[in-house]
Amino acid sequence: MSLNTADKVFLAVGLIDFAGIFICLGVALHMAYTKMDLMLVHLKNCSAVMAHAPLRHGGPWGKLLLVGWIAGAVTFPKYYLKHGGVSIEDLNGFPAQLKRKLVAMKWASIGLFLVMAVLAVVVKLDLV
Repeated sequence: MSLNTADKVFLAVGLIDFAGIFICLGVALHMAYTKMDLMLVHLKNCSAVMAHAPLRHGGPWGKLLLVGWIAGAVTFPKYYLKHGGVSIEDLNGFPAQLKRKLVAMKWASIGLFLVMAVLAVVVKLDLV
């Protein structure tokens, strides 16, 4: 069976998206195991993060969830500030390089999820 051009593009996009998801998971796990204490020290007054801090003892899955919460608080501070979940002093004192990595990871994860959702809709609607 030979794939037409549309199928090849669909397959390539799907494989690249899937690889991107694994890369994001790997980066998040690496950050969880190497930078977790640093992140939690800098966000010690953030109730939205500290409420989930026990997840760091929940194995790889718990660490991934906690990094996701931290990345969300750093990426969308206005939402968390509006609801009282973060401290502006903690966010201002957060290391800039680590903040950039978390924000990039969060946006990349959102983008990869959206691409995967679009691919799922395309398959469901039988557009390819």
